[in-house]
Amino acid sequence: MSVPARRCPICKGTAVKDGNKFWPLCSERCHLVDLGKWLGEEYRVPGEPDPNAVPDAPVDGDGDGSGRHDR
Repeated sequence: MSVPARRCPICKGTAVKDGNKFWPLCSERCHLVDLGKWLGEEYRVPGEPDPNAVPDAPVDGDGDGSGRHDR
């Protein structure tokens, strides 16, 4: 019987399932890279928009997006 293996989605190396606690990733390093992508919101799970969500505030604070604060 062959051991299940597949390509690691992070480094594209071979990830073997047998005895690999990081499956479907190939290593702890790739597991941590993947976790960082989830925590950094690079991955997103589609869903309905939250009707109670507060819209993002403009970065410059005056709403024109210029970065200047002259009136």
